[in-house]
Amino acid sequence: MIEDLKVLYRDYTGHEPEQVDEMPASGSDRRYFRLHGDPTLIGVCGESEAENKAFLYMARHFRSKGLPVPQVVAQSEDGMCYLQEDLGDTLLFKAIEKGRLTHVFSEEEKTLLKKTIRLLPDVQFLGADGMDFSVCYPQAEFNRRSILWDLNYFKYCFLKASGMVFQEDRLEDDFEKMADVLLRSSSATFMYRDFQSRNVMVKDGEPWLIDFQGGRKGPFYYDVASFLWQAKANYPESLRQELLEEYLKGLRKYQPIDEKYFFAQLRHFVLFRTMQVLGAYGFRGYFEKKPHFIQSVPFAIENLRQLLKQPFTEYPYLCQVLNELTQLKQFTETEKHLTVRVMSFAYKKGIPDDPTGNGGGFVFDCRAINNPGKYDRYKPFIGLDEPVIKFLEGDGEILTFLEHVYALVDATVKRYIERKFTNLSICFGCTGGQHRSVYAAQHLAEHLNKKFGVEVNLIHREQNIQQQLNRKTIEN
Repeated sequence: MIEDLKVLYRDYTGHEPEQVDEMPASGSDRRYFRLHGDPTLIGVCGESEAENKAFLYMARHFRSKGLPVPQVVAQSEDGMCYLQEDLGDTLLFKAIEKGRLTHVFSEEEKTLLKKTIRLLPDVQFLGADGMDFSVCYPQAEFNRRSILWDLNYFKYCFLKASGMVFQEDRLEDDFEKMADVLLRSSSATFMYRDFQSRNVMVKDGEPWLIDFQGGRKGPFYYDVASFLWQAKANYPESLRQELLEEYLKGLRKYQPIDEKYFFAQLRHFVLFRTMQVLGAYGFRGYFEKKPHFIQSVPFAIENLRQLLKQPFTEYPYLCQVLNELTQLKQFTETEKHLTVRVMSFAYKKGIPDDPTGNGGGFVFDCRAINNPGKYDRYKPFIGLDEPVIKFLEGDGEILTFLEHVYALVDATVKRYIERKFTNLSICFGCTGGQHRSVYAAQHLAEHLNKKFGVEVNLIHREQNIQQQLNRKTIEN
């Protein structure tokens, strides 16, 4: 194999390579080598003649359309080995590493992602222009057979491997329904199939496309789902929406878009793609024992968990099985959820400490609000009692105050959930910790639990009252 590559290099350059290093293996069985010299080139050897033929044809075709793919400079007579230009070592996946790990993406990382997603409509439409899809491997197009292959891949390589018990005939019925839904979006575009950050190289600040040999004719939704819901990319929802807007701008160059239909249909492709990658993780991780696939499973399960918050009424039994899957012990024991601690207190007794050790959060001063405690008739009551509630809401001061509190706290809770933080402390203080602070703390606690479904530990310190509002699922 290495000798074959050396021969290709010598025939192309007229001299021997200075050094040949094997590169880390990818998800496929293809082997990659860096042949150092002038120039340094990448050598590739694959075990499938049809797969190699697909790559070589697509690489030439895409370059003829001006798309950023590596140039193939030499290939063996049998097509089993070839040399291509060296794009360096920086995968997009690596270039956005800080964002993936912290859930906060820098402007530089966002720019790279936007450049990449803007490329996608060009690949899909320009790439399809004049393409001979019969060369595609292993299928020429996205069809019912390929859909059912992937769904059964998920069933056998992941679902059964996880120990799930289910009724196979009912599951197959919903698989057929899913195939019907996905196929109503058929189009003559190029479907990359594995368009994600591990298959994009970054060279001189620009994205380059690699590993497209599994592509075929198919709907553009699939690639959007593949890229934006890549399990380990860990994109926050806010960034995902930004990138979707970038994609739609590029897509409109080629055809008009009904956004309502686009987003409704995209959900089904996200579900399908998530199941497909879980099947791949099961096979590559559980059976072939490749660790980075196993490490990706919790991220894909979390994607699935978020998707299922809005039911797919077309596939009732499948949703039942998937919900049970996300609740399996092996997928929930390391799950992190936000707990918000909301407290009312009296300033004269001191601001409460944060027992979690985070030392952050909010302390809101309610003492500027009209105080019912000035009047003897309200002294027997607290901020949970009807007379005090009517007094506080009568002039509207506390309602305006809470509107501002909600806006500030909601934004923080949303980001804490996205970043997988587990604790947030919010305190309301007033003179005696009896009326205004109690009212405000109670209302914020109920608001957060209702809006975000987070667990809230509510404490009215001076009244010795505690209440827990349990975590719940919120329908989007």
